Amino acid sequence: MNLPSSGRRVLVSGASRGLGRAMAQAFAANGDRVAVHFGSRTDDARATLDSLTGTGHVLVGGDLTDPMGAAAVMDMATEGLDGLDVLVNNAAVNIRHPLPETPYEEWVAVWQQHVAVNLLATANLSHLGARLMIKQGTGGRIVNIGSRGAFRGEPEHPAYGATKAAVHSLGQSLAVSLAPHGIAVASVAPGFFTTERVAPRLEGPEGNAIREQSPFGRVGSTEEIAAAVLWLASPSAEWSSGTILDLNGASYLRS
Repeated sequence: MNLPSSGRRVLVSGASRGLGRAMAQAFAANGDRVAVHFGSRTDDARATLDSLTGTGHVLVGGDLTDPMGAAAVMDMATEGLDGLDVLVNNAAVNIRHPLPETPYEEWVAVWQQHVAVNLLATANLSHLGARLMIKQGTGGRIVNIGSRGAFRGEPEHPAYGATKAAVHSLGQSLAVSLAPHGIAVASVAPGFFTTERVAPRLEGPEGNAIREQSPFGRVGSTEEIAAAVLWLASPSAEWSSGTILDLNGASYLRS
């Protein structure tokens, strides 16, 4: 398989802001062409698109919780890019729902939303993207965004932790089945990192406690996560297929 190190066709789901934006920017800076996916944040997604270096990038909107919507997103992305070499499954929801204080009806709805976005959308895009890569015959890369919470537990966000653990498992299953086609699949498991969404928590009373989770005394950055994803999507990372890469500043250690 002859996967190039740049000039690749890359779809990043959930790329309107935060980590998705940082990853889109990292791939663009590497000389790749990027399909920037968004769900509802059109203006943010356009800002991401406008921030990318190089040319040939495309904007792709669509609801990934609908299987047909996911198929439409893949169709638009691959039409705009004329194929696909790298898929980054980043789209996710993370809604607070601690069991002792969450009513049953809300609990059920939150779990369904997490499964639909975090797990099923990842599985569906992976199927669509991998089948296209197989048809192209040039190999490819799939990188899933998991979470430290899949290992240490998320008492206030249990559906998030559970679905991210499932994403890790999915990635390892696909790594085995897709290797004969030259497609490497890996996941990253970030700890706490700064984004627009969590900025109020870092600036509030719990900010110091969050930073002190790591012996470095800080949280991660989207750029650090994006750099790791860029490497996992590279030709030299093929032998890392199946890995779950911890990116948490030694805030949670496992062996």
